[in-house]
Amino acid sequence: MRSSPVLLLPAFLSLLGTGTLHGQKPALPPSDVEAASRLASTPRHGEWVWVKTGAGDSISAWLVYPERKDKAPVVVVIHEIFGLTDWIRGVADQLALEGFIAIAPDLLSGKEPGGGGTESVARDEAIRLVRSLTHEEVVARVKAAAAFATALPAATKKYATIGFCWGGAMSFHYATADPSLGAAIVYYGTSPVVERVANGAAPVLGLYAGDDARVNATIAPAEAEMKRLGKSYEYEIYEGAGHGFLRAQGERAGANLRASEKAWPRTVGFLRETLGS
Repeated sequence: MRSSPVLLLPAFLSLLGTGTLHGQKPALPPSDVEAASRLASTPRHGEWVWVKTGAGDSISAWLVYPERKDKAPVVVVIHEIFGLTDWIRGVADQLALEGFIAIAPDLLSGKEPGGGGTESVARDEAIRLVRSLTHEEVVARVKAAAAFATALPAATKKYATIGFCWGGAMSFHYATADPSLGAAIVYYGTSPVVERVANGAAPVLGLYAGDDARVNATIAPAEAEMKRLGKSYEYEIYEGAGHGFLRAQGERAGANLRASEKAWPRTVGFLRETLGS
């Protein structure tokens, strides 16, 4: 049986070469349950690449190109504690829809006992392995992914990081470690200790769930220190939303979806403002 053309129209519009149609809000990334099907039908070019990080180490990464005639800035997508999942790849695809080259490194590359990464382990093992990563490893691997992507002929030298949950914390942490970073976006991730905040130069945008006390307890100290140092730190807290709201858009009686509908346009606008796209 053929699907109704009326039902297909929203999906068709979401696959066009720009996420913002006639001044409308950007389309949202897929939720977790939609990610695989969205990836299967995307018209954008995505590919697996190997990125050398130095000292004989390499990582796998998912790279997605936008459809545009000029060079594009880069966004490095830092995965959650679950590793490089289809959902993270779906977020990268959505960023490409908005005009950015998106690269999502698998920070678990080579960490599985047999030398594999996220694809080789169950979720519980991925969580354990992610927790074993040091900040130094994460910084080195994210920096290598950024260098790889910004060296592409289709890329500009400007780049940002965006991370979710554990990756959100790493996005903020990375902003304190690389002065060449153009911007950092933190989705419901903890802030670094205040002693590290002084090292950062990039503007930071935080997007948080209202029902996420563990994470939100770290906002005020970072805000106070960033303000004292004259650094840019903007944030929004979405009441009623839960941790991981962008992944779980269908949960919490609509609160997660409402948070996503506010957070994602803010994300795209912030990236365009800071990266000049």
